[in-house]
Amino acid sequence: MSKSSRRAVFGMIAGCVLGVGIAPTAVASPDPCSASGVAATASGVLNSASGYLDGHPDANNVLTAAVNQSPADAKASVRGYFLSHPGEALELKGIAQPLLDLRSRCNTSVSPDQLAALFNALSN
Repeated sequence: MSKSSRRAVFGMIAGCVLGVGIAPTAVASPDPCSASGVAATASGVLNSASGYLDGHPDANNVLTAAVNQSPADAKASVRGYFLSHPGEALELKGIAQPLLDLRSRCNTSVSPDQLAALFNALSN
């Protein structure tokens, strides 16, 4: 193969490699208001909240204890804790923000009770 032929072949290969590397990929974004979009958002929020609470054991303990309290007592203890720890309240609000954004974008909201009811219905 002549020198010019080798250059042409090398140039074509290099062009193909570069073209593949920079060619835009057509990947459709999932509809954020679809069931899978809501599940993806909720799972991301729950994963972030889990990591946050692992790093903030006092907040984790208050929220864990609230599960076994009456609604009024749970509200009072959680409210009392976060009023005395406003930075943590703001950080958790930031973690939950994608769900708030989803509610306004999709004109819907998802609560943990709704997710639990869905999974209970599927398991029966």
